[in-house]
Amino acid sequence: MTLAVYLATAVSAVVFIAACVWRVVLFARSPLHLRWELYPVPHEAPERVAHGGSYFEQSEWWRHAPVSNLAGELAFMVPEMLFLHALRTFNRPLWYRSFPFHFGLYLLAGSLALLAGSVIAAPLAVSLAAALSLLALLAGVAGLLSSIVGAIGLLHRRLTDRALQVSTTPGDIFNLVFFIGALALIGVGYAARPAGAPGAATLLKGLLTWDLAVSVPTTVGLGIIASAALVAYIPLTHMSHFIAKYFTYHSVRWDDEPLVHNERRARRMAEYLVYRPTWSAPHIRGGESRTWAEVVAENPSQEPKA
Repeated sequence: MTLAVYLATAVSAVVFIAACVWRVVLFARSPLHLRWELYPVPHEAPERVAHGGSYFEQSEWWRHAPVSNLAGELAFMVPEMLFLHALRTFNRPLWYRSFPFHFGLYLLAGSLALLAGSVIAAPLAVSLAAALSLLALLAGVAGLLSSIVGAIGLLHRRLTDRALQVSTTPGDIFNLVFFIGALALIGVGYAARPAGAPGAATLLKGLLTWDLAVSVPTTVGLGIIASAALVAYIPLTHMSHFIAKYFTYHSVRWDDEPLVHNERRARRMAEYLVYRPTWSAPHIRGGESRTWAEVVAENPSQEPKA
């Protein structure tokens, strides 16, 4: 069981990292999105964000270098990532289920980081290692319970809410059941491990040093293998939205960089203008003989010129 746990964990880590890198490259290479032009955007100067303005208020704005306000972006992104601020604002009933699920996952990730810190600190400071190990245990228990409760709530909502049933697929149900099963298995397995069985810190140290002398109980091992499979599975599905969210904000909602300051982007836009859209939507009036440049040069509310 020990070797199986080590192999499953190592393979899972490799697949997770490789899949995340692949997703980042995929999103970064995607065609430029149509601009939203909704202001303010957080990376604007604070005085403009306060009243909803933009750099277009400047006289001859194209002569000025774009303003970068990292603090403004972080002030928006941190509450959104940690607390799902937008969901809480616009869909509070769903937030009550989604927030504990996601925040529980954050706690589990933090628990693993604390556990790694305790393993590293053990040879240098025993008291610090013990404190980190205790914090890791508390965060781990809280994270498991929160994630499982949230996943059950989300599953119940998808099965009973008619509005969500329309867009719910078998894959959505499977994903939530996978989370519930894997997290419950590792929690029950660790709690029910026999006396004298290695703790979490010992297991992690054994994995990092590939110590096959560490005896992993069967129930704990099955939970770790299931959780490792879940970790590898996540970035291969639409649950990779934790990566896509960055691009959604920075490349879609907040993208207002002027072309005059970015020659590479200007070349990409020029290339897009010679594409020939085949959409059947009446406001596009596409066709194999018309380029995007011709389409966007017309007002869709007016009759086409003869």
